[in-house]
Amino acid sequence: MATKITRREFLDQGSKGILLAATVPYFLQSNVSSAFAASSMGLQDYYDHFIVDESILKGIMSEALAYGGDYCDVFFQHKINNYIGLQDKAVNRAYSNVDFGVGIRVLKGVQTGYSFTEEITPKAMKLAAKTAATIANSSKQVDPVQFKLHTHPNYYPIETPWEDVPIDRKIPYLQEINEKVFAADKRIVKSNIWFSNETSYILFANSEGRLTYDYQPMGAISVNCTAEQDGKRESNGYTISGRNGIEFLTPKSIDRVVKEATRKTVDLFKAIKPEGGEMEVVLAAGSSGILLHEAIGHGMEADANRKEESIFSDKIGKPVAEKFVTIVDDGRDSNARGSINIDDEGNDTERTMLVEDGILRSYMHDRLSSRHYNLKPTGNGRRQSFRFSPLPRMRNTYMLPGPHTKEEIIGSVKKGLYAEYFTNGEVRIGPGDFTFYVKSGMLIEDGKLTSPVKDINIIGNGPQVLEDIVMVGDDLKISESGWNCGKGGQFVPVSMGLPTVKVSKITVGGVS
Repeated sequence: MATKITRREFLDQGSKGILLAATVPYFLQSNVSSAFAASSMGLQDYYDHFIVDESILKGIMSEALAYGGDYCDVFFQHKINNYIGLQDKAVNRAYSNVDFGVGIRVLKGVQTGYSFTEEITPKAMKLAAKTAATIANSSKQVDPVQFKLHTHPNYYPIETPWEDVPIDRKIPYLQEINEKVFAADKRIVKSNIWFSNETSYILFANSEGRLTYDYQPMGAISVNCTAEQDGKRESNGYTISGRNGIEFLTPKSIDRVVKEATRKTVDLFKAIKPEGGEMEVVLAAGSSGILLHEAIGHGMEADANRKEESIFSDKIGKPVAEKFVTIVDDGRDSNARGSINIDDEGNDTERTMLVEDGILRSYMHDRLSSRHYNLKPTGNGRRQSFRFSPLPRMRNTYMLPGPHTKEEIIGSVKKGLYAEYFTNGEVRIGPGDFTFYVKSGMLIEDGKLTSPVKDINIIGNGPQVLEDIVMVGDDLKISESGWNCGKGGQFVPVSMGLPTVKVSKITVGGVS
């Protein structure tokens, strides 16, 4: 059992490790933080970790509300990131990052005052609180906040905290994957493998008395490889990621990441650039859910609708798709990358029914939008770190299974495109217009998958695509890739998914 140390001692030792990381990855090998194992931590441990107590929190809030603010919350975060890289058959890159601080938010009507500090002392935090407080311009007597601890389920149980996994336990996984990549196909000439893990400790309190905390793990491994054939080179890759411990690296998952990375790469040698034009498009189960996320999901985030910037702003209770289309945003999927036990406003996560049987039922809400619509928050208030104020953001967004089979869907297409993986998409969130590059896909001819395709775009409008979905498969697959969603200058981890889906028409940019 690890010896318990203070948070200050941990930061001091961790900082020394980071200084040495360029030559010897000391910090990555250190297990000093194992005293903070998630399974054994309670509220007092989090107080000790951030060197605060209830009286300090009350003092911060008193300062934050001194000018007449309606509401205040404080968001403490300690995040640890470790990265190891293998390139040219050698483990030759390793670095770490430690981020630590608190963000203080004050709301006055629809206006937000926000400030943060990396110095966790009563003086620095009260100064930050005073800065956030200036969003209001009156004064009032603030009653002392009475905190009540809020507990929540754990949707990402792990066996071993990443802080207890030294670097010499991680390196063999990279070496094994590298060997299997080169053994998978003799045309492979280069591999590039990244292993990353992250731990985030969260302590949250607000002026309504909610007090809660969370431990958020994340693991990822990414494989990119290059193959050569007849003087031509092609590159592709595959990533698996989730809120997991090191136990996610099983023989099965290692074989899958190797198989998918190498298959997707060598398939490009026989890929063609098809004729362009408007055609039927079948979206493959899994990662093609990025189209759902980008072109449709963002338009269902409540801030865009509150400001009447989204095409969905007047569609609640109205049909937006066929009756067999149901779309959810769920923060509870076990160990999924976008899952959260609580959102970054301290609210419980849930399954939010966005579209049910073709009818738009709900947006994704944070505190501001839920107050505007007089609804309960849906647990979608998220932020990149303590440096940012939360926004309505997606978690795990996907379409539920429908009444058709994959074989039935593909068999119904005379001539069209089977789109498997997308990259480099651009979306206008308001109207939902999009362009996506299809990295991997196949032609569909006479109801059969034929030639692989490459170097094509699909162009369209998300809400229109939603209306044009004519078949939904029974084979829902949640993507396991390492997605990060950008919005308002912030990036948060998300996941998405899709069953096999047929869209009656999308413009495909190919050979004219």
